[in-house]
Amino acid sequence: MNRRRTRRAVALVAAVAAVALAATACSSGTDSSQGTSTRRSECIPVDVAVSSEKIQLLGELAKSFNASGAAVDGTCIDVQVQKKSSGAATTALAQGWNPTTDGPQPTIWSPASTSWGQILNARLAAEGQPPMVSDDPTSFMLTPLVIAMPKPMAEALGWPDKPVGWADILRLAQSPNGWADLGHPEWGAFKLGKTNPNFSTSGLSALVAQTYAATGKTAGLSGEDLANPQVVQFGTDIESSVVHYGDITMTFLNNWFRADRRGTALNYASAVAVEEKSVIDYNSGNPDGVLDQGEEPRPPRVPLVAIYPTEGTLFSDNPLYTLDASWVTPQQKTAATQFEQFVMAPENQRKVLAFGFRPGNPDVPLGDPITPANGVNPDQPQTLLEVPTGEVMNELLDVWAQQRKGARVMLVLDVSGSMGDPADPEDPNGPTKLDLAKQAVVDGLDQFKADDLVGLRIFTTGMGDSQADYMDLSPLEPIGPNRERLQQAVQNLTPLNGTPLYGVTSGSFNDLLGAYDPARINAVVLLTDGMNDDGTPSDDRRQLEKLLAEIRGASDGENAKPVRIFTVAYGSGTNPAELKQIAEASNATSYQATDATTINDVFASVVSNF
Repeated sequence: MNRRRTRRAVALVAAVAAVALAATACSSGTDSSQGTSTRRSECIPVDVAVSSEKIQLLGELAKSFNASGAAVDGTCIDVQVQKKSSGAATTALAQGWNPTTDGPQPTIWSPASTSWGQILNARLAAEGQPPMVSDDPTSFMLTPLVIAMPKPMAEALGWPDKPVGWADILRLAQSPNGWADLGHPEWGAFKLGKTNPNFSTSGLSALVAQTYAATGKTAGLSGEDLANPQVVQFGTDIESSVVHYGDITMTFLNNWFRADRRGTALNYASAVAVEEKSVIDYNSGNPDGVLDQGEEPRPPRVPLVAIYPTEGTLFSDNPLYTLDASWVTPQQKTAATQFEQFVMAPENQRKVLAFGFRPGNPDVPLGDPITPANGVNPDQPQTLLEVPTGEVMNELLDVWAQQRKGARVMLVLDVSGSMGDPADPEDPNGPTKLDLAKQAVVDGLDQFKADDLVGLRIFTTGMGDSQADYMDLSPLEPIGPNRERLQQAVQNLTPLNGTPLYGVTSGSFNDLLGAYDPARINAVVLLTDGMNDDGTPSDDRRQLEKLLAEIRGASDGENAKPVRIFTVAYGSGTNPAELKQIAEASNATSYQATDATTINDVFASVVSNF
């Protein structure tokens, strides 16, 4: 189905030679933080909002295009590429794109999948607004959703000789014996990694694919299907095996890679729903798909292989949408068409392969790195699933919100004196760091489902008569009947004394571990704007080493009880590297809001793990 869409690219490529380019070239300027160029005010502006996996590639192509002399009626074109996650862009476009918070208003939008375009149009229609994107866009590049598994685990399931699908995943997920059923008790229970479908394309595609698998269909997924008790139970059972969720697949791949270095990759996760490109990156020793300057890739000890589910899968087809939005002028639309033609030209489509994707132009053949040597199969997938309508996908997301694995989360908030500092140092009369953090937490609490267990702990030195370093304002209990009370408790917080970071982290971790619930995602969310200050530097080092050993001891191995510590480095006074060590020791993720004004978006990403 997705290849059918790409036939439109043939006509576009054929038109490239006929495009009239102005004789006068425009300079490309200097590199910006997005990897394109400084805005040239004399040119027609074309802003492109793209999902993160193609920011580098499209940024490089934009620079080449800007230097090519492309013009409309003698006026040069200036393309600027900005990163915006597919889910976040969908929400921004549906609710009204705000340049202050969302970035420049895009002329072209390229989410990872046309699924997001369907969702956007459906949300607009529900509000009585016209569609903003085409039903038949050009696909810039393709990568199928796969189930990535460590090679030994895939072989235990019969790969590559036996087809493997979501039904096999479900059988293992439901078995109380886990991998022991297949002769490997040392691997423990079956553990699935999935991203949050409200944020991530791989998470959305996995949700669609597993739901199709439950129905036995490959097309025509309907609201009636979603209400079928057997389909509901299938989805609930799949979600029960989830390790935790997340906003991006790199969360899982980086954790997996670190576990591989420690020799515990087979205990961290059994399978993760990712895109084919991610398997290639991981096996090359580049799990997050980005090599920093001077970074040398190190292939993993245990490689991953791509399982193409026998029930069928979907492509992330990376559409190029020229938006039918009020801010897009006819001249910008013409300019956007030229850029689209440029990136679909064969010489530029061959660059797609170098990044681990399949070309959107069907005239460009597959080749390295889409090879079995890299854990993938160029002859797969054999069965493609139809992208459901936007209405069905919006309903599916609503259903998932109730099916997803339950959470047991302790929110641990720093209320030290420095939290009373201005969030923006240049605006001393503006909101404090604590003001913004409180609002972020209040908003984040709305994302938990009613039966999630959520508690609130605050910490600072010398609290109350007991001189304790932390205090529980709310125990771990279902948030449904207590949400408003919890939000009010957050609103009443005030800044106090110092930052006993290690003590509260150890105490919170062990509290969660002591009453560990295997049916839930057990986690600590630790938000701090400072560094540990209740000991000497030598004491600090000893405390940190002891804390990390304590966390790793409980997080690794066959009988691990994973309590994940998601850390948030808030403001400029933290030690992000130290907080990253704490998070990674628990196979979780560290987040940074060093610009305190970004805390709302950062905290929303944190909550996406549950």
